[in-house]
Amino acid sequence: MARMTAIAIGFCAALALLILTPALAGAQRAGAAEEGALAARLRRIEDTQAIERLLLNYGRHLDARDFKAYSLLFAKDGVWSGGMGTVQGPAAIQAFMEKAIPGPNAVHNYHVLTNFVIDVNGDTATAWSRWQFVVPGPNNTASVAQSGRYDDTLVREDGRWKFKRRVASNDIPASGPPPALLTK
Repeated sequence: MARMTAIAIGFCAALALLILTPALAGAQRAGAAEEGALAARLRRIEDTQAIERLLLNYGRHLDARDFKAYSLLFAKDGVWSGGMGTVQGPAAIQAFMEKAIPGPNAVHNYHVLTNFVIDVNGDTATAWSRWQFVVPGPNNTASVAQSGRYDDTLVREDGRWKFKRRVASNDIPASGPPPALLTK
């Protein structure tokens, strides 16, 4: 009797293994897929944060007039385009900015960068943001001299996010609207 019970238990265990093995394998596959999706979401979050840091470092280096560090934010064939012209490649961007904005930032003007919209797609991304250029105003106040937006195409180069193309557009020029429009 004990031998038959042992055989029955062995048979039931083997049958359970046959029934449960596909279910366990399916659960493992589902777990692996879920783990892969989680890893992809985490990577996208990390990429978005790295791009936000790139956007902020752009303003930080520009305001500090550190055009070497500024230029290294651009890909090897990266392009900067704005009201002063268009230039391509880090060395050319550095030389262009040094000529366009010479010397230290003695008056302590600065950029305010906001409203980041970042879309990551693997090793490329796009970003859109707003900027304001703040200068010393009357009575020792801050005054917004210009404002606009950036339209960016980004690329992961050598493991780091860089500007592939940055287009700076003015929405409010330095001179402001004509006085006639201010009264309407």
